[in-house]
Amino acid sequence: MPVPEIDEQLGIGTYLTDTLGIGGVIKQSVDDFTVEEILVDGSKATIEAAESRALGASSDRQRYLLCVLVKRNWDTFIALKNIAKQLCISQRQIYIAGIKDAKAVTAQHLTIEHGSVKDTARIKAKDIELRSVGYVREALSLFYLLGNSFTVKITAIHHPTEAIREQVSETMKQLEAAGGLPNFFGHQRFGTTRPITHLVGKAMVKGDLEEAVMLFLAKPSANEHPDSRQARQELQSTGNFKAALKNFPRQLRFERLMLARLAENSGDFAGAFRRLPLRLLVLFVQAFQSYLFNRFLTERIRNGFCLNRAQVGDWVVSVERSGLPMINVAKMVEENNLNDINESVQARRLRVALPIVGAKQRFSQGIMGQIERQVLEEEGVETENFKASALPELGRRGGLRAVVAPVKGFQLLDVSPRTDDDRWCDATLEFTLLRGCYATVLLREIMKPADPVGAGF
Repeated sequence: MPVPEIDEQLGIGTYLTDTLGIGGVIKQSVDDFTVEEILVDGSKATIEAAESRALGASSDRQRYLLCVLVKRNWDTFIALKNIAKQLCISQRQIYIAGIKDAKAVTAQHLTIEHGSVKDTARIKAKDIELRSVGYVREALSLFYLLGNSFTVKITAIHHPTEAIREQVSETMKQLEAAGGLPNFFGHQRFGTTRPITHLVGKAMVKGDLEEAVMLFLAKPSANEHPDSRQARQELQSTGNFKAALKNFPRQLRFERLMLARLAENSGDFAGAFRRLPLRLLVLFVQAFQSYLFNRFLTERIRNGFCLNRAQVGDWVVSVERSGLPMINVAKMVEENNLNDINESVQARRLRVALPIVGAKQRFSQGIMGQIERQVLEEEGVETENFKASALPELGRRGGLRAVVAPVKGFQLLDVSPRTDDDRWCDATLEFTLLRGCYATVLLREIMKPADPVGAGF
């Protein structure tokens, strides 16, 4: 089944399932997409206030205050900036385990260094709630994140209710038979409205910072606001950074930070990028790594290689009891261990993995290794490029990522005709994914949207 052009651009060149898809739209309303974070100890950040443990008289002797942040239609980083400003602290004193969707209602944990319950109780911002939970010894990080629980409403489905149930059931059966969800990096990793993050990252690792700057600032998208598109087109044609600084809309904050530097020194492309937060810069390179992984996984599926069965030359990673892959505990499959490894893969103690390309990560061997090298050759990059000598702080070692991800607790909660027009149906799904896995990748297999942007991806 052919995929939309934007999927191909992001390296997601195939589906794992062959069902037709139910179509529909996600995120038609912010409330149609909810996310609740789960930590490795089982703690769940709930959207509705839940009973929390007592703080204790001396608990504030600990260094960090643990809170639950509930936000509605907020970018994670902008919400944290707002909180830090109200607390009169640096944003670096706030730690999170993961970034959540912007157009959604989300609940997640955060820790505030030297935070106090009294101060956090005074936080006032529309559609933001910050609830204190207790004091802890360590700051949150990705290490503490298990996954996320999603409740998603798909609207405007043009199929009868029974057909929807059958299609969803068949799609999930095929995914289960394949070992789980194909572990692609989803659309939001790259930006659906303006999917250029990986292109900027590619230019960065190749050392062409001028190209990277112009891609980020001046490459327009048909799906962005007309004022933004026009400003980018003018910069693309004139190359005049001073004029662009006057013309770029105020909401393009990061672009304007870079333009301010380039208006002073039009050749200081490294300095322009260094005006941005380091964690944003890292996302560019990581997006290119994600794109390459997507291409590897696409080719594995296209070539008919199983995702839940290893072949000689594959990487495999161990799996924790929680289900999380242990990407630092890996081995390569050889003829003499192939049968034993596949027994462990079937028992879900191991998972097949593919490389996240970096300066230190080795390719697979065998046919997959040949495919990976061919993809890099087509992209015109080498592993050495990921030292990122033009911006050394962005150098990436690489790693491994499992090719499938389990879908836990999947339920089709409701399918019903719309009250305003019974020719259309809405469906509500509930499921949990491990950290690093994308709900939109599962929804993509279920919906198979012809136009991902129009479908809310």
